[in-house]
Amino acid sequence: MKRINSLDILKGLIIVLMSLDHFRDYFHSEAFFFNPTDPLKTNMATFSIRWVTHYCAPVFAFLAGVSAYIVGKKYDSKYLSRFLIYRGLWLIFVEIAIMNFGWRFDFEFSYLVLQVIWMLGVCMILLALLIRLTNKQILIFSILIIFGHNLLDLIDLSGNFLWAVVHKLEFFKFGNDRTLVIAYPIIPWVGVMSLGYYFGQFFTRDFNSKKRVSLLKNIGAISMLGFFVVRFINQYGNSKNWVNYEFFSSTIFSFFDPEKYPPSLSYLLMTIGPMFLFLAFMDTNKKTIISRFFMVFGKVPFFFYILHVYFIHFFAMVFAEFSDFGWELMILKEPIWMLPSKLEGYGLNTFLMLALWICFVLFMYPFCKKFGAYKANNKEKKWLSYL
Repeated sequence: MKRINSLDILKGLIIVLMSLDHFRDYFHSEAFFFNPTDPLKTNMATFSIRWVTHYCAPVFAFLAGVSAYIVGKKYDSKYLSRFLIYRGLWLIFVEIAIMNFGWRFDFEFSYLVLQVIWMLGVCMILLALLIRLTNKQILIFSILIIFGHNLLDLIDLSGNFLWAVVHKLEFFKFGNDRTLVIAYPIIPWVGVMSLGYYFGQFFTRDFNSKKRVSLLKNIGAISMLGFFVVRFINQYGNSKNWVNYEFFSSTIFSFFDPEKYPPSLSYLLMTIGPMFLFLAFMDTNKKTIISRFFMVFGKVPFFFYILHVYFIHFFAMVFAEFSDFGWELMILKEPIWMLPSKLEGYGLNTFLMLALWICFVLFMYPFCKKFGAYKANNKEKKWLSYL
């Protein structure tokens, strides 16, 4: 069963935007002085560059669920469950062993950070169990998780590992001066993925496209309206409240920066709503050169993800060496987003950083195009489904 093109276009767009966030981490000079969403220190350009990448994790969780449904229509539920479990375990391994090294090039693994790949892996394992429910039950589960998970904010189990895995960003010390970071707790992400699985039935070739577009537009509009209502009230669904500052710009920055770790209800409404509208828009428009460009990345997003982290970090080492900071600067003992003081003064201004990022995306294009063609021409090789 084939999926419609808009899914790959969106996936490609989102993975490219994700690379912007990571490129900013390693090359943007302002990134080493303050949090890009700090309403009292940021500016419109820096805030926007960070804000637009908020869409990445929710969209990937949702689309992973859609893809699982499409795979399931080709095989029976037993095969799909096994596939999701194996793929989930693979993603967890990749996060721990491959991505953690790629982010820091630290052979001692001083920090183990469980981020979006780990989250997708665990959620896939849970989805392997959820698919045994009916579609209606999966929808109810998804809605309850997405709209009800902020009730868990009332529970304080700080320092508890299992609770951190479920619903709280935490740092844990272990071994000899090592730190484990649970950056992406599983709730509510599992609800986003299961919601994607439920919506998978609407993204098949035999489903009426006009009905799909109408459904996507309505849900997208309702979600965006819901965001403004929930965010404006500033009570339930806002783990991080917005503040009315002296300067209007700071208030706007605060308003559009809901909690992401874990994602609050307002955060999910803010990101999922436009996602639905984008899918509806792409469904009613013919493919263009731009959409085909993003489809190349969208067909091999995991390949792109692994490769781009290593390339960005390597190029950052080269840049540090030639800008008289020394390549050793980029051997990191802590996550770069913790703003290590040794990086202050390093990096490029916003314009040059963006220009270099565009060059980087173009650099990645032939790698993804060639691998995508190889993957399409060798469908009998099952291992390719894990990339």
